[in-house]
Amino acid sequence: MDLQDIRKVEQLLGHQFQDKKLLERSLTHASLADSRLQSNERLEFLGDAILGMVVCGHLFERFDDLLEGDLTKIKSTVVSRRTCAVIADELGLDELLRLGKGMSDRAALPKSVLAAVYESLIGALYIDGGLEVARRFILKHLEPMIDYAAQSGHQYNFKSVLQQTAQHMLDQTPLYIVLDEKGDYPAAESLFGDVLEMRRRLLGREHPLVAQVLAVAGRNW
Repeated sequence: MDLQDIRKVEQLLGHQFQDKKLLERSLTHASLADSRLQSNERLEFLGDAILGMVVCGHLFERFDDLLEGDLTKIKSTVVSRRTCAVIADELGLDELLRLGKGMSDRAALPKSVLAAVYESLIGALYIDGGLEVARRFILKHLEPMIDYAAQSGHQYNFKSVLQQTAQHMLDQTPLYIVLDEKGDYPAAESLFGDVLEMRRRLLGREHPLVAQVLAVAGRNW
């Protein structure tokens, strides 16, 4: 990585690295490294643990009226692979990731790769700057998602969560298209969410804005 790229990443993370090689390794995919030990995989392992610890600690301190099961539901939403991939995409980490020739199509990167680089950067921040530096970075991006997950009634009313989140993030109210129904009216269970119509424009579920709404709403499509 050249100095310009390093400074760009440091500005994005809000931390100036003492160990520039560590930062470079956190952005190095196994497809480019001479060996997997020189890739970001070990840092991903560490970052995943730090992410879980920070979120669990934050939830424990903030929501002293919730039981273990409720805390677990919120945590499972905000530290999911989908959520990590959404944040990585928002930060533009796909453009900063160092890839081998076999993965040159950045537009087609799997969500797992995006989530992994987000976690590896957390690991690098922890090593270079300590827990508080990593914690600030994590909560800066996850705090809004924690808020919505907590306001959702702990993931039970998905349609309500989707509506609240769409209104906040997209400034639009979703219209639900019923794709199928099970049971007899009025007890029919409507299956919704594969398609959203917002201001008469159809957005597929892979659209980045819809992906972000669904990540916060806790749906695992």
